[in-house]
Amino acid sequence: MKFNGNESTPDRLIRIVAGIVLGALALTGTVSGALAVVFLVVAAIALVTGAVGFCPLYAVLRVGTKSATR
Repeated sequence: MKFNGNESTPDRLIRIVAGIVLGALALTGTVSGALAVVFLVVAAIALVTGAVGFCPLYAVLRVGTKSATR
C-alpha cells in the first residue's frame, strides 16, 4: 500500500505548530493529570502527521487538503 501525501503545506505547518504548543503546555506543567496525557498524545499525532504529510484519518474519510496536481 502506497501512502501518498494528503496534507497541504499550510495544513502541515498548522499541525506542527499545534503539536509543539500542546506538547509544551503538557511538559511545562501548565496542564496536568489526564488532560496533560491527552495533550501529549494529540501533540505526538499532530507532529508525526505534520512531518510525514499523511493523515490516516483523511485517508479513511477520503479527504485531503493537498491539491491533486502535484
